[in-house]
Amino acid sequence: MKKLLLGSVLAASSIFTVTACTSVNATTDTTPTAQMQKNHKDGAMRGPMSKLDLTATQQAQIKAIMQNKRGDRTADRAEHKAERAQMDQQIQALTNASTLNTAALNRLADQRAAKEKQRFIERVQTQHAIAQVLTAEQRAKMEQMKSERQEKGRKHSKDRKGHDKQHQGM
Repeated sequence: MKKLLLGSVLAASSIFTVTACTSVNATTDTTPTAQMQKNHKDGAMRGPMSKLDLTATQQAQIKAIMQNKRGDRTADRAEHKAERAQMDQQIQALTNASTLNTAALNRLADQRAAKEKQRFIERVQTQHAIAQVLTAEQRAKMEQMKSERQEKGRKHSKDRKGHDKQHQGM
């Protein structure tokens, strides 16, 4: 009788505990904190820019630069998609051919290189335009954050390489 009573009490308390924990987590996990709501306001700076203490004028100028860049990208999206599809078809044709047409391959490589060059130029132009909006101190802080991010990436890459070597022996 004691075992039955003790087992029932333990089972009931376990169910009560699980139910209570679940309901507490459900209410706390789904409600965003005030800080999260503040950080995700529409139009708020995100990423490294949010750490630079930008003035309202600087924020407006940078947003205009980014919107201009984004507008250019979205306008040409369908055209780029068609170009990629055409290039994929050409690559597939070269791959399936009995002999490799090196002249066609060189043309495709040149086309791809030209597109990459254009993207590089546009990216640097955008970075330059944003840098002109920042003060010298803000540019220095941005460069420091970039260096830290790159170092973190290098460390992660080294860790991954060591991780891969551990699993190769298995």
